[in-house]
This record gives sequence, structure tokens and C-alpha cells, in this order.
Amino acid sequence: QSEVCIIERLGRFHKVADAGVNIIVPFIDNVRAIVSLKQQTMRIPPQNVITSDNVTITIDTVVFYRITDPTKAIYEIQNLTKGIEYLAITTIRDIVGKMQLDETFSSRDAINDRLRVILDEATDVWGCKIDRVEIKDITPPADIRDAMEKQMNAERNKRALILQAERRKTISNYFS
Repeated sequence: QSEVCIIERLGRFHKVADAGVNIIVPFIDNVRAIVSLKQQTMRIPPQNVITSDNVTITIDTVVFYRITDPTKAIYEIQNLTKGIEYLAITTIRDIVGKMQLDETFSSRDAINDRLRVILDEATDVWGCKIDRVEIKDITPPADIRDAMEKQMNAERNKRALILQAERRKTISNYFS
């Protein structure tokens, strides 16, 4: 029930064979493709992306999609998965390239939503619906990661010193 067959008669599209009884004439009809209508996942290879503040980060993404029109998915594009992959790569680079490094970490959901909308519009002509896009991982370069950890530790130490100073002040005011 979740698969259909694209049937060609004498080399031209004839019909979509759904679940159930379908009559195929030998030597005249040919099954061109079997298309799954289930939701499918596609892992986009990790991409190096340059942010607007010139930091190169690596983004790992997963796309969830369904084929809504199997005829278009077969005849409108040579390779649907490659088409989705290339669109996702260029769109990720476009979206993240306009953001600063800090924004990419804090607005992961916004990136996912924008990416899904853009991919869904672009793949509609291929009979495909993009259901969800998830950024699995955003990895900054090692030196940036070290700097971020040092900054985080410095801010923790600063807060601890401020709290200690306030406690001493409160204690000294109490005994004064």
C-alpha cells in the first residue's frame, strides 16, 4: 500500500499502478520504477559554512520528505535525492552565511524552519513534500571552541567572585 509502480506502455508513461489488481500487458507495458510513498530520511553530508563574521563551521543536517506525486518524482528530475541534497546544501550556506556565529547556535529552530519552507517550495515541482529539516550538529573550529570554553569559564569565575564579594559585604554590614 505504500508503494506504487510507474507503468510505461511502449516507452511512454501509461499509468500509476496502486495497490490492488493491475493488468500489465507483457512486452508492451514495462514497470519503469517502484516509488515508495512512505516518509523517507536523507542525511545531508556535513557542510563547511562560512558565517557573516568569517568563521567556518560544520553543519550536519537531516531532511525528512515524502513523495506526493510519483509521476513527477520520476519524470521531472533525473535523481530526486541528489536534487534535494544539492538544494539543501546551497540553502544552508545561504541562510547561515547571513548569520553571525552566536546566532547560529541560538536560532537552530529558525534555521530549520526557513530551510524546510525553502526546500518545500523548490521540491513541489518534483512531486515531493519536505516534512521536516533538522540540524543535527553545528561544530565550530577547535580554536573557536577553546575560546568559547575559556570565555564561559571566565564568566563563571567572575560571577563566583561577585557572589563572594557580595556575601562578604553582607556579612561585614551585619556585624557592623
